[in-house]
Amino acid sequence: MELRSLKYFQSVYEQGSISAAARACFVSQPSITTAIKQLESDLDIILFIRHARGVLPTDAADKLYPKAKEIADNAKSINHLFSGSPAPVILRLGIMRSLGAQRMCSLLKNITEKIANVELTLVDPEEPCDARVVVAHSVASNERFIPIWQDSYQLAVPKSWSIAQQSSIDITELEGMPFINRSPCDALDKLKVLMADESVRFQPRANIKTIEYAWQLVCAGIGAALLPDWQEILEADQLSLVPIANNTLVKDIGLAFKRNKEDSPIITELKEICCASTELSSEQLNKI
Repeated sequence: MELRSLKYFQSVYEQGSISAAARACFVSQPSITTAIKQLESDLDIILFIRHARGVLPTDAADKLYPKAKEIADNAKSINHLFSGSPAPVILRLGIMRSLGAQRMCSLLKNITEKIANVELTLVDPEEPCDARVVVAHSVASNERFIPIWQDSYQLAVPKSWSIAQQSSIDITELEGMPFINRSPCDALDKLKVLMADESVRFQPRANIKTIEYAWQLVCAGIGAALLPDWQEILEADQLSLVPIANNTLVKDIGLAFKRNKEDSPIITELKEICCASTELSSEQLNKI
């Protein structure tokens, strides 16, 4: 079994396709394919099931991946040991979409400044990773969760609308209002239920996926949208955030990590950074 084959396997597993792995490793696709076939032959297993959009890892691949990653990381550390430079601290951090650029950049800046020699790779939260920044309700049963932010969702409307001057808005005032419909969005789904309970019609004007586009469409005057109170949204000149009366629409976002990894050095440092961001006390930290 060659180290190079394990490296190529790791890349295919992480990238989800042979072609993407070839680009990441700066080799040809046949080189990746040959290495995977050789690895499957050596271990007498099937590692990937091929489909139209890439490959799907088998149970055997799921078992091999953490070992292959550990071997690759150790090999990298050995190279640095004799190169005269400090070994990198490898951190794969899963990041959910729509987190807010300002606060996410601030968190990543703290991580790179406070964890010496960190080599940070950002991935989708569903990919293999050391820790994830996700909403609280998506945390798995084998994970612990440290809250970092709580987003309060309010109705974002163009400042040119008269409703933008109100201190709050009642559910019944949403009847027929043109909406920027964003999916997926748990807070908006909850609002739709509240509207339905009051027999208020939800009128979509545009259908999109990201908060960033929703924000810009509101600024353009196309419709209203349910948006979080991010600093960059609060500072936008062309829109106003108006609370929905008698309803609290919030989303808790934080750091999730495997329970059996919480005492590892990298997770310990991440916990301290995140708890400092939320100003949790040391007593609270010890309880997490």
